[in-house]
Amino acid sequence: MEIGGSEHLSNDVFARRVAFIGTVGLLILLPILNPETYLEIYAFVPDGILVTFRVAVGSIFISIVIGMITGVLRAWNKVLNRIISVYVEVVRGIPLLVQLIYIYFVLGKPLRIIGLGREGIAMLAISICYGAYMAEIVRAGLLSVSKGQIEAAVSLGMSKIQVYMNVIVPQAIKVITPPFGNEFIALLKDSSLVSIIAVTDLMRRAREYASVSFNYFEAFSVAALLYLLMTLFFSSLVAWVEKYTSLEAKRKRHAKMMDSQKKKR
Repeated sequence: MEIGGSEHLSNDVFARRVAFIGTVGLLILLPILNPETYLEIYAFVPDGILVTFRVAVGSIFISIVIGMITGVLRAWNKVLNRIISVYVEVVRGIPLLVQLIYIYFVLGKPLRIIGLGREGIAMLAISICYGAYMAEIVRAGLLSVSKGQIEAAVSLGMSKIQVYMNVIVPQAIKVITPPFGNEFIALLKDSSLVSIIAVTDLMRRAREYASVSFNYFEAFSVAALLYLLMTLFFSSLVAWVEKYTSLEAKRKRHAKMMDSQKKKR
């Protein structure tokens, strides 16, 4: 099983590296083949990339906050669990695009009154959607801690809050960190939907250039390659974090085994 797992990991790493090198190579090669068009596109889209990052990072931060609060409340109280379950099911059952359009056009006026612009409304819509997924991840992480450890902590005289903060949460964080990374990658790709409400992200800038120049193939090819490049970079980062946390867990288990063997001697 371990050999198969390491082989699968090495295949993933190899695939990401090949795709990353190929993507960078294409982005370098395209302006050589057609300098006038592609250099214009490269000059046109950088501010869209910054907006994409801003929306993605802001949304994932708010989503994690929503997910942590709702996930903990679901595991904490049965009544709150039922209420939050409705939120999770409703939000997960509606496509993100529909949520974006609904929040922008239906709730946009009061949101703009309190100072939210297009970017802020886009972040809010994405955060509400992904917060539901984050809540499930957090809840699963909290429930992954064995009941034996919780009962042992209670028998030592810890309060419910102390059990959560000292026993459950530290272990749950290790479980939920990799899925959080995967959700960020999915969110980064889904952030392209914000162009539908006129947020000037990478996709919107590519559409604007294509509508003026009629170079649809060139503009959307560059946009696709840039999204792929960002996704591959963050996929590699998430894989590294997952590997690091796994190695750290193995190191701690090994240290505990060594300590127990020393005590027996």
